[in-house]
Amino acid sequence: MQNKDSEQVLAIFQEGIDTGNATFEKETPTWAKWDHEHITSCRLVARVDDQVIGWAALSPTSSREAYTGVAEVSIYLRINRAGGGVGSKLLHAIIEESELNGFWTLKSGIFPENKASIALHKKYGFRVLGTQERIGMMNGVWRDVVQMERRSEVVGV
Repeated sequence: MQNKDSEQVLAIFQEGIDTGNATFEKETPTWAKWDHEHITSCRLVARVDDQVIGWAALSPTSSREAYTGVAEVSIYLRINRAGGGVGSKLLHAIIEESELNGFWTLKSGIFPENKASIALHKKYGFRVLGTQERIGMMNGVWRDVVQMERRSEVVGV
């Protein structure tokens, strides 16, 4: 991912917001905010020609030194690209990139309604830790979040 991808990355994020099943965020952040909240070394895009069709990035879960190898995964695809294998390629690649950068645990919080994302994460070794019930309210409705994690088999063993 490069800075020149920022507009397309944020547009894809907005598509996720619009689905109502991708994030608790209600509006697309500025690029400066998005950039600040994601780990620089682990950001990937999938493209067709000059068109970004999906992205994956990691964000820290804590500022404590003990958790420097733990990150949260975000994967977003253009709506018209769902189900075509792009998400699988991005998740596989971000796992590899995370391990090259010393991450031993990847976490993900997914709305239970997003069954495709849960299945994708399971395919790549994420396990369900549990469901946080009524953890957040969105548009006046309480939402649950399925918490998943993947431990590296090569980093921090």
